[in-house]
Amino acid sequence: MRALRILLIVAVILGGLFAIVDRVAVHFAEGKVADKLRTTENLVATPDVSINGFPFLTQVAGGELDDVEVGIKDYEAPTGNDGQKVRIDDLHADMKGVRFSGNYSSATASDATGTALISYAELLRTAKSEPTDVGLGVTARVIGLSDGGNGKIKVTLTFTAPGIKSTQPVSVLSSVTVRGNNVQVHADGLPQLDGVSLVENRIRAITDFQQGIAQLPGGIHLDTVRAAKDGVEITAKGSDVRLAG
Repeated sequence: MRALRILLIVAVILGGLFAIVDRVAVHFAEGKVADKLRTTENLVATPDVSINGFPFLTQVAGGELDDVEVGIKDYEAPTGNDGQKVRIDDLHADMKGVRFSGNYSSATASDATGTALISYAELLRTAKSEPTDVGLGVTARVIGLSDGGNGKIKVTLTFTAPGIKSTQPVSVLSSVTVRGNNVQVHADGLPQLDGVSLVENRIRAITDFQQGIAQLPGGIHLDTVRAAKDGVEITAKGSDVRLAG
């Protein structure tokens, strides 16, 4: 009985030591991947990397990690337009089946999904915020974007026109969709100015616009978008996604 107790104690101690070594190893690996990802994606700050699953060392022995989560607070995504960029907030990506090299210099996920947010203030930079001629001496510009409820964006405009004293803002509800690498905003209906209908193609040059997102980390791409309280929520997905290297 005494020998059995000793054996059990030794087994518990060894198990505890293995767990400690395993956690130390996973912490080291997370740091290496985070540093590599920061360099690869030219990030301002080091991202958060979490390697999930236990034991980690068993996954390492198999050459593939089950689940790796990456968090990037602020990401500057190329728009595909003359070197311009758009800031994307709180990007979170979940990578499945991550194959890696021995020194973590390269890692590729078989599948990945992600979520992020483009604030209304950031999206407003793409809209026609400068006064623009819409015909008949009328000029218009977008002065604000906000949550319109039910997945819609409220686009607020102001108009100036000869003989019209009122300059009260006018709002329209707009749908937001994905087309290729673009987030598109399209007015569901057109505003009227003191009961006068404006020329559709002229006014849509103001109300309708698109925000390009030419590249996301690792090559994941836009999937869906939805207007929310603080901005446009985006989801992304991809396969054979490069996490590092």
